[in-house]
Amino acid sequence: MPIANVPAAMITAPGSGQGKSMVTAALARLHRNAGRNVRVFKHGPDYLDPMVLEVASGNPVYQLHPWMTGEYECRWRLAEAAQTADLILVEGSMGLFDGSPSSGDLAKLAGIPALPVIDAKGMAQTFGAVALGLASFDPELPVHQVIANKTGSSYHGELLRESLPEGIRLLGAIPRNDSMNIPDRHLGLFQAAEMDDLSDRLNKAAEVLMSAGLDALPKPVSFTFETPSKPEQCLVGHRIAVARDAAFSFIYRANLDLLTAMGADLVYFSPLKDSEVPVADALWLPGGYPELHAQTLAENRTLLASIRACHQAGMPILAECGGLMACAEELEDKSGKVHQLWGLVPGRATMANRLSGLGLQSLETSLGSLRGHTYHHSSLATPWQPAARARKQAGSEGEAVYYHRNLVASYFHGYFPSAPALVAAIFRAEQVRFS
Repeated sequence: MPIANVPAAMITAPGSGQGKSMVTAALARLHRNAGRNVRVFKHGPDYLDPMVLEVASGNPVYQLHPWMTGEYECRWRLAEAAQTADLILVEGSMGLFDGSPSSGDLAKLAGIPALPVIDAKGMAQTFGAVALGLASFDPELPVHQVIANKTGSSYHGELLRESLPEGIRLLGAIPRNDSMNIPDRHLGLFQAAEMDDLSDRLNKAAEVLMSAGLDALPKPVSFTFETPSKPEQCLVGHRIAVARDAAFSFIYRANLDLLTAMGADLVYFSPLKDSEVPVADALWLPGGYPELHAQTLAENRTLLASIRACHQAGMPILAECGGLMACAEELEDKSGKVHQLWGLVPGRATMANRLSGLGLQSLETSLGSLRGHTYHHSSLATPWQPAARARKQAGSEGEAVYYHRNLVASYFHGYFPSAPALVAAIFRAEQVRFS
């Protein structure tokens, strides 16, 4: 793959809640509106931010994480994007140095400078101390510019600029503005498809950034890497029905790409609207928000009968997180109302007011290690005993994995490219030994 020099930056922050997601999206829209081809990536296991970033940039968004997706894939995806992009942005996760590997680790791996967004509300000269701390914490990671967010006035912006030490420049000061806000809920941002005015919001946010002087391109970065070999064509002629609608939308784009590259024919359906599962050889029920649509799912009795028939016939089914919840006999929503759902898994899924599972995990099998993550606000009470358990990144016991009549169900979300042979075996109902 030839070397490509493309302006690039890792948009990060001292911690969560600083506004980096909206700043990244607004930057993407600003440069897209200027006629540039913008490619955006997201560090870590996140479904919701990429949905917004795709609308902002007009291009597909992929996850990058040196542990989950692998260092090789991180470098390759960036180098591939650089062949046609005018600008590459990577949105970090949490704080710049939080997690292992952190956003800072990815920035160093890719050779991309970090551009922190710092919430300056209620802050003056201390802004410089925060910037200095971020810039000096890891000498191998360049931090030459910062963005001040939620400033109160032009004078406030000047105070922040003057507080910065030598070698760190204020790229821009973003004033407090309603256009820089996107609604969220318990799992994060609203889904892009739920916001009819999202494009207008992004255009207005881009105008705010333009007024703040944030239209300059970052310095070019050199990208080069060899394209990986194609996966084995082990799903040729295999049709996989994928649930995809407002209730089931947590899908890594790379997972779809892999299934297609292995020869699978993907057909989508909506459990909220459709009356039956399309004719297929296997079924994938990804995560999402079934708890917000439990009443509609419960009332779609023809679809319920179709899914039960698939299971009774022994069709391979993969149910992840929200898919697992919908497969339970009952789902208790946040108001305490109990809904009768698909009944493939005995027991009840119950929503909680706090996180019940969070973090990177892997599922060890005879066909490889499937890496991924868990993030949920519910729990499942079931008489079933797990066939296996995923392992947390630190090595301790993670999410239960249930297996019954070719149904594989878990709160664990898998990143398919980390274990292609295992994924193919699940969708072909082949023997898998869990470690």
